[in-house]
Amino acid sequence: MPWETIQFWHWLALGALLMIAEIFAPGVLFLWLGIAAALTGLIVLIFSDLQWGIQLILFGCLAVLSVVAGRMIVKRPSKPTSHPSLNRRGEQYIGQTFTLEESTVNGRGRVRVGDTVWNVTVRPAGAELDKGSPIRVTGAEGPTLEVESAHPAEGSA
Repeated sequence: MPWETIQFWHWLALGALLMIAEIFAPGVLFLWLGIAAALTGLIVLIFSDLQWGIQLILFGCLAVLSVVAGRMIVKRPSKPTSHPSLNRRGEQYIGQTFTLEESTVNGRGRVRVGDTVWNVTVRPAGAELDKGSPIRVTGAEGPTLEVESAHPAEGSA
């Protein structure tokens, strides 16, 4: 039976194929299964007289252990950084006041911040502001800043 002739290099090849599959598949499951197969191959290399049934059980145990260990590594909480909004530029502007570049239409407009023009959404919904109105950033959603009038009496519904 072909199962009875499983050698160490079969496991190493399986491990390599699973790690290559990781490149084409989302997630990190195949990586850990590939590591388990490679470890099984190394153990079979050292203990070459292991029967195929023992090898499969060994691979199964190593697969479970490596997937659990991998999930612990991937889900490890990140360390707090001194720049929590580094890759979220819009959040850097929350609380700051700017001047509206054009009048809002349907609660949407634009503001220039440094050398960048940002889309803005006025809160509360439906409020309209005139060009040159001072606005305060209250939130950010992707490339759009959520703003309110810096002088609440100026906003009109």
